[in-house]
Amino acid sequence: VVRLLAAEQTTRYTGSFDYERNLEMSTSTISAITTAVGPAAVGIVRLSGPQALNIAREIFVAAGRKSLPDYPPRTLVFGHVREGAVDVDEVLAVYMPAPHSYTAEDVVEIQCHGGAVSLQKILALTYQHGAEPAAPGEFTKRAFLNGRLDLVQAEAVMDIINARSEAALKNSLRLQEGYLSRELEKIRQELLAVIVNLEAVIDYPEEDIEDVTYPQLQKSIGRAREQVETLASRGETGKILREGLRTVIVGRPNVGKSSLLNQLLKEDRALVSQYAGTTRDVIEEQLVVDGIPLVLADTAGIHKTEDFVEQLGIKRSRELLARAELAIVVIDGTEALTAADEEILTAVQGKPYVLIVNKADLGQSDVTAVLRQKYPEAPVLPLSAKTGAGLAAFQDWLQKFVYGSQGGGGEALYVASARQENLLRQAAASLLSAQQGAAEHLPYDCLSIDVNAALENLGEITGQAATDEIINQIFARFCVGK
Repeated sequence: VVRLLAAEQTTRYTGSFDYERNLEMSTSTISAITTAVGPAAVGIVRLSGPQALNIAREIFVAAGRKSLPDYPPRTLVFGHVREGAVDVDEVLAVYMPAPHSYTAEDVVEIQCHGGAVSLQKILALTYQHGAEPAAPGEFTKRAFLNGRLDLVQAEAVMDIINARSEAALKNSLRLQEGYLSRELEKIRQELLAVIVNLEAVIDYPEEDIEDVTYPQLQKSIGRAREQVETLASRGETGKILREGLRTVIVGRPNVGKSSLLNQLLKEDRALVSQYAGTTRDVIEEQLVVDGIPLVLADTAGIHKTEDFVEQLGIKRSRELLARAELAIVVIDGTEALTAADEEILTAVQGKPYVLIVNKADLGQSDVTAVLRQKYPEAPVLPLSAKTGAGLAAFQDWLQKFVYGSQGGGGEALYVASARQENLLRQAAASLLSAQQGAAEHLPYDCLSIDVNAALENLGEITGQAATDEIINQIFARFCVGK
């Protein structure tokens, strides 16, 4: 009985996606330009579908006058794309038969010169011979529907393309290679075992099946919950690696905010002078600091002023501060704490912030000790924006802020989207409810409802239980040609 139930449950959770509704997609052949728009040395037109080879045969002629199918698969073949008897471009063509291709369908790629006219002409010829225009993300969607990628791996493809740092690229590659999917599958298998045992006892009470004990359930469900919560807790780090950490530099005028920006950028991006109020508007830059992508804004000094233009800049500074995920508060280390400093420190309460005591290359007041006493929960880091002294300590702190106490990326996996993080948190909440129910000796069918809900959430992450609407939304964010 247990073995039969196990087979039934496994089928339920690995085959819930209705592939038959994509029959029309599987019988059509699509084509698109897969390289970026603009002049380049090489451009690529990709065909995918059952007629890919036939269409290529109609428009491509190998240098040896052979047809593309006459060459071994996955071999680059030199020749020309022709429209009738007229050469369109000198190209290389490669045929990749199903299932050993990106889409797991027959695929032909034509590598031509990267000019817009050549690419568009070849693309138009594929349409003339029966191909259909590919929708955004349709090649990757076909790879998903054909079982070559799951939904986690498919989402990671776009993250690889959009990676802003080496750490983001490394994480996206690990996701695309299936590391997270395998972790989720291990958790799913453990939960499936729990459900099988529960339903065996519920559905076949007359059978001689060993009873499931509540302590066993608590242990199994608790172990799965901890694993899910660990993955969910890394969601914010994954978001930072993917989108960049929205960071704002704030402080009163002439404390060295622009000098700090220039030091982080390693260039003189912001105008610096000894006069207060040099920065009257917000300067925004995207940069990578010690492997961490930042969306960094240098703001106008926040203070009281009668100057109308400065007031506008200060208003924008406050708006950016409200939206920021991290505030870098710069304090002048040569002076005592002022009322303007206190006002800014009050404004950043309730959000993550770090205190930079600038001008460490000059004589220091006791402001560092004062700050550590008044704000014991905040990191206080002496630094010289002029010489760079203390910058390494700030970078070390930033690593721990983003990655946690272990610092650095290590081999940890970070979920690729808010969708994944949200589903993990829902699964963790259901498992917590099931674990508490087991502790209270609730009926087995009540526990089964919560465990099934968690299993459904995990299946949505990988696509095993995802709806058409969710799948279409995900692939609609892709570019045409991917």
